[in-house]
Amino acid sequence: MNYLVISSIGAVFMGFFVLIVRMKAAKKPTNVKKIILPPVFMASGALMYIVPEFRLTPKEILEAVIVGMLFSILLIKTSKFEIRDNNIYLKRSKAFIFILVGLLVVRLVLKTILSSTIDIGQLSGMFFLLAFSMIVPWRVAMYRSFSKLKKELHGIKMI
Repeated sequence: MNYLVISSIGAVFMGFFVLIVRMKAAKKPTNVKKIILPPVFMASGALMYIVPEFRLTPKEILEAVIVGMLFSILLIKTSKFEIRDNNIYLKRSKAFIFILVGLLVVRLVLKTILSSTIDIGQLSGMFFLLAFSMIVPWRVAMYRSFSKLKKELHGIKMI
């Protein structure tokens, strides 16, 4: 039970960290590196699967990936870019904060419920995969949207 509480507290802190980073990001122009690097850095967390306690069954992998991809839809819908001062900025969205907090609450509730039937190691592996499966499609969509605006911006400059 201690691991469940500690990991839940960690998740809450990470959620607030993401909110703060997101708010600061909207004040500065964005670029491809800022979009692509977070999932690349997060990918190193997959090393957890070297340890047998974190390994997942094919069914658990499928469940985590599907839920993560479904959750990513909410993030994709609230991540928009705009052109300001000949730069591309991430638009602030009031809904993003509520969605992120909502996803965090859902995650904590699911973790509490599932911890009685799934080993804490496997559960950690599932939630890492869920988060990764949520972030990758979101960042791919952000990249595509950014690239489209960048082409538009360069087209405006050429005229």
